[in-house]
Formats: sequence, structure tokens, C-alpha cells
Amino acid sequence: GEGTEFTGFARRLAARLSAGAPPTVYLREGREGEALTCAATALHTAGLAALHFAGPEDLVPALLREARLSGSAVVVSALPEHPAHLVRELTSAADVPVLITGAQPYDPHWSEHGAADPLVLDVPGHRAGAVRAWAAALGEEPGFDLAATVAPYHLAADRIARAARAAKALAVFDGTPLTAAHLRVAARRQSASGLERHARRIRPAVDWTDLVLPERPLTQLHELALRARHRDRVLGDWRLSAGGGRGRGVLGLFAGESGTGKTLSAEVVAAELGLDLYVVQLSSVVDKFVGETEKNLERIFAEADRTDAVLLFDEADAVFGKRSEVKDSHDRYANMESAYLLQRLESFDGIALLTTNLRANIDEAFTRRLDLVVDFPFPDPRQRLALWRHSLSHVPCAEGVELDRVAGDFELAGGSIRSAVVTAAYLAAGRDGQVTSADVLEGARREYRKAGRLLPDEGSW
Repeated sequence: GEGTEFTGFARRLAARLSAGAPPTVYLREGREGEALTCAATALHTAGLAALHFAGPEDLVPALLREARLSGSAVVVSALPEHPAHLVRELTSAADVPVLITGAQPYDPHWSEHGAADPLVLDVPGHRAGAVRAWAAALGEEPGFDLAATVAPYHLAADRIARAARAAKALAVFDGTPLTAAHLRVAARRQSASGLERHARRIRPAVDWTDLVLPERPLTQLHELALRARHRDRVLGDWRLSAGGGRGRGVLGLFAGESGTGKTLSAEVVAAELGLDLYVVQLSSVVDKFVGETEKNLERIFAEADRTDAVLLFDEADAVFGKRSEVKDSHDRYANMESAYLLQRLESFDGIALLTTNLRANIDEAFTRRLDLVVDFPFPDPRQRLALWRHSLSHVPCAEGVELDRVAGDFELAGGSIRSAVVTAAYLAAGRDGQVTSADVLEGARREYRKAGRLLPDEGSW
């Protein structure tokens, strides 16, 4: 199992440390706190004392001197944004065991100019340990599936403890036993929020009943949530990871015209998993200056690695559009951007979704690497009627509103139908009345005018 794999890894590391080699190790974690836990376990097994360093950099010489005098190892967490100077200084200490922990991939440039490369190791997942930490922090047997509830959250031990206290406080406030919902709310609040500098945060307030979709895409969305919930078991415990540097993330593409429900579906999946949704406009990330797009993307992924959330990259065509042969430097750099994003997506351990208005625009070499491609068709009259009814479900309506006729005459996607309903509701509220057929018709007309479309023949409307 995963716990056994983690323990065996820590023991092997302890044996290497006891033997005096290698002097410097970089432990890359998939979840916050795993590398630090692994380092502490290995050092305890090896019988080595440790000095924990979290900055500032000007204390490194004194730290190394103290480690030599006391025969201790150095454990480094909280690498700065530009860690090259710190890593070089630490790797130059050949007589002191140094364990560096971090979530980002090791960059060879960090140890240039004569510094020795550390041994780079990926720490195995420790899901079983995380569930035990949650159980210990709660101090009681919950009346729900604890492992399934906490699976989406990758929190360090101190954050687990804070989340557990907050969840119990929420339950006391509500006057109810502790529920999975209390735990999800508390866990989400412990997740880092640095992504808000680069993406639009959506706190999901929807569920499966808000989706009006054909059976196939709806089934695929349920599978997406299922993959996200059980990926640790399938890819970790059952050892079905694809390898080749592929992370344990779930990658999906949502393809369909504007307004067909792509963002709403991502929000529903996030709600099902108890996570927030962060929307990244890829077109705004792409930069005309060479190398800047990759830097922008790396900032996003660096924050995403520390955040339990669903990432939604809107307008995937901006990076993954089909490209012809390389004819100039612009084509070459565009290909570099798409290659970088693909590599970063594949090594990502979270849930990443991309959207496109036209699937044919996306390079097939990219779509083959995805777990799921969900096509969102334009709604037919029956689905449009369901969308009108759902959107009006909480709105006071007059008797005999002819929704079937407006659904048949006006070819509108779900997003446009919701906008038309808002217009109709304001018209009704303005006269302190109920929504009528005339209000619905006017809302639909305005959506057509906004899109520059010719109004349909409305007959006897």
C-alpha cells in the first residue's frame, strides 16, 4: 500500500544518510508537508539530530557552522522564489547532510557554477498517514466516510489540526453532529489563496441538478469527479500510474459553443469534490515577449501546487491551437509555449480542465494526452425548454407562460437563456408583477440582438 511505500522510502533514505552519502538531497513532495515528514522520519531512523531552516539566507553560514559543531543535519523548507543562491550555498557544504524540501521540480540551474547537484527524489504519497492525521485531529469517529471526504485535500499536519478544530466549531454552531460538509468547508479555508493573484476564484454554489445536459456528457462529468476522488487509490495503491513523469492529476477538455455549460459544469465538479474553482484566461497569460508566457504559467502552477482546487484554463486555443510547420520565430516560440504547458499539465497532481469553443481547433497530439474530452452540444428544443424551466424555477410566473414556444422559436444556449430570464425577471420586478410570456419573449429578443442575429418569425406572439 501507499503507507508501506512511504515508510520503505524513508528507511532507504535513512540508510543513505547513515552511510554518509549523498551530502545533499532534494525531496520533492506531491502534497504539502509530505517531504518534511519524510525528512523527519529518515533522520530519526538514522539517529541524526536536525536543524530546521526556513530563512533568512544570511543565516546560512552560521547554520552550517552550528551543524558541523553539533553533528546535525540541516533540513530546509520554504524555498524562496529564486532559490539558486541558497541552494548553491547549501550544496557547497560537503561535510553536512542537507535535506531540501519543496513542491517545485528541481531546476539544474540552481546548482551551476561549480556547486554539486543534489540527489533529487520524489517523495511517495502518504495518503494513509493523512487519513490517520485527520482521524487523530477529530478525536472521534465521524458518521461519514472520512477517507473519501478528505481525499481531495493535501494539507500539512498543522493545517489538518486547524481544519479539524474549525469543522467541529462549525458543527457546534449549527447545533448538529459533525458532517462531511463541515469538514469540506474547514479544509477549503486552510488551502492557500495565492492563486487569486492570477485567476478568478469561484466558490461553487451549484450541484448536479443545475446541469441540463445529454446523458453522455453528464456521465463523463460524473466520471471526472470519480477519477479525482479515487486517483490516489488507483494510481498509488494499485500502482497504475502512467509513469514518464506524469503526475496523479486529472486532465480534461470541455469543448462546445459559448454558453453551452462548460464553466458551469466545471463548477459542479468542483462542488462535488468540495473544492474551489479557479478560472485562468489563457489568452491573458500568453505574452508577446519570449519566455514570459512560460514564466506566467509557472507562477500559476507554483501556487496551484500549494492549493487544493480545480483549475479551469479558459480559451485553450490560445496555446493548444493547431499549428502548421514552423515558418518563423513566432511559430517556434508558440510551439515552445504549448510544449511547456503540456509538460507542466502532465506533471501536475491536481485537477486541470481546459475549455475551447471549437474542438477542431485543438491539436490532436494534445487531446490524446487527456483523461477525458467532454463535448457540450448546442441544446435542442427539448433541452432548451428544460433550461427555461430550470432558470425560472424560483421566479414568480404568471399562468400560461408559453415556454415551449419560446424554446422552439429561439435557438439559445444555456448561458443566453439564463441572461434572458434575468431580463424577464427585471421587467416583472419593475412593475411589481409576475413574469409573463411577453417578458420571456423580450428577454429572448434581447439575447438575439446582442449576438447580432436576425429575430425568428414569431407568428402570433
